[in-house]
Amino acid sequence: METAIKTFNLTKKFKDLTAVDSINLDIPKGETLALLGPNGAGKTTFISMLSTLVKPTSGTASVAGVDINENSLGVRKKIGIVFQEPSTDDILTARENLELHAMLYGLPRAAALKKIDEILEVVGLSKRADDFVKTYSGGMRRRLEIARGLIHDPEVLFLDEPTLGLDPASRKVIWDYIKGIKARNNTTMILTTHYMEEADLLSDRIAIIDYGKIVALDTAKNLKNVLGQDLVFLKGAINPEIGKLDFVLDVEKESGGVKIMIKDLNRNLKELINKAGDFSEIEIRRVSLEDVFLKFTGHKLEEEKGGGNIFETIAQYKTKRK
Repeated sequence: METAIKTFNLTKKFKDLTAVDSINLDIPKGETLALLGPNGAGKTTFISMLSTLVKPTSGTASVAGVDINENSLGVRKKIGIVFQEPSTDDILTARENLELHAMLYGLPRAAALKKIDEILEVVGLSKRADDFVKTYSGGMRRRLEIARGLIHDPEVLFLDEPTLGLDPASRKVIWDYIKGIKARNNTTMILTTHYMEEADLLSDRIAIIDYGKIVALDTAKNLKNVLGQDLVFLKGAINPEIGKLDFVLDVEKESGGVKIMIKDLNRNLKELINKAGDFSEIEIRRVSLEDVFLKFTGHKLEEEKGGGNIFETIAQYKTKRK
């Protein structure tokens, strides 16, 4: 399978702070990879290096066959990027924003105008194409930014927290557009997010990143299967010997009881209950990506580590040094 992105010990340090730590990664053409992690984990720094916005401290990467250190302009010609922060010009219309972007990429005018009409239709903004962007909702503006990232038919698209700050309805609309892009164009995408549902829904594979390192990489299904199929929560005086049962994968103490990861719930639940001891409450649910994240990192996703982007991370580091 053709490789779209390949990294070689890709590293970024800011004095004593290692934001990205020797990442080696292969992403096949057409894959959507979700980088899942809390703010400050290294997600934005990683894609900033791949998109040549930030130079690596060491290591390198190949994006669409072009080395990021040797030919940054060549990389930029082949990629699109949707930034975490709004970056469209709000005193221009949607059409004017796209025309400007097409001009910067050197698209012939006739072809650009046709493509702009097509892409505005794709993201559902045709009827508002000639309205000023400052009149747009947050969700509409994100859709315009996705359109701008696609106007030159990039081989690779970077989406940095594409639904950050949006309401659930707007987030779902963006998800539908991202899935449609993949279905139509087979575009390779790297999606950074700290929304579990977003990573689960949109990605072919998930890379869990923590403290600048990728600590797990696989499909959502396989990552969940590492932990087992189901979780059983028991409260009360639980028999400590249940951890020795062959179908129990893990036992962790919870307030007033335990969380048990179990294989084949239907077959083994009765035996677990018989040997669990004197419990007062029982709850059963499926393993989630939140459980996977906790297992591989030792903390919950909402336990934030710092700023949401590279510039905030640097600023916090400098403040700490004073």
